[in-house]
Amino acid sequence: MIRKSGITLAVLTAILVLVGSVFGAVNPKGGLPVASFDGATVTVQGGDFSGLGNIPAFATLTVNGIATYFCENPQGHQAPGQNPVDAQTGVSDPTPLTTSKNGRSTIPPLSESVSAPTTPTAQEVGCGGKGSTQWTVVLDELIATSANVTITHDGEIIFCRNYTGDGTGTAC
Repeated sequence: MIRKSGITLAVLTAILVLVGSVFGAVNPKGGLPVASFDGATVTVQGGDFSGLGNIPAFATLTVNGIATYFCENPQGHQAPGQNPVDAQTGVSDPTPLTTSKNGRSTIPPLSESVSAPTTPTAQEVGCGGKGSTQWTVVLDELIATSANVTITHDGEIIFCRNYTGDGTGTAC
């Protein structure tokens, strides 16, 4: 009985090691994806991933940012708002990564933008002091401030990286 249990344990351990090495084998080789920021838009591309096999992998890009506003008084004069507000987050559809017969892939150019949020109040933007309601809020600019790219493979997250304006990113 002990001998059978020992063999069973050895077989289960070997299976776990094999499964762990198969799923843990997906990794970036030779380069990481980079991001470029341009106004409200971020584009992520590149990287060199191996070990994907023939199971589809998908990249998703999420972009966060701010919206700045002008405050327009009843006479039509504009002044910059004092408080930027969060822009509407942009999220791409999952983009399939095309793999070679060796299970290697890169992220094709993947772009996403932030959009204007629901128009904030004059007070939220910081127009004309604390209580003024005489101002009209006018969108000035949308600016992407950060991004995240996530790659899933067989339903599992295999790669995640956060980006700010320098484009090189850090691991999640």
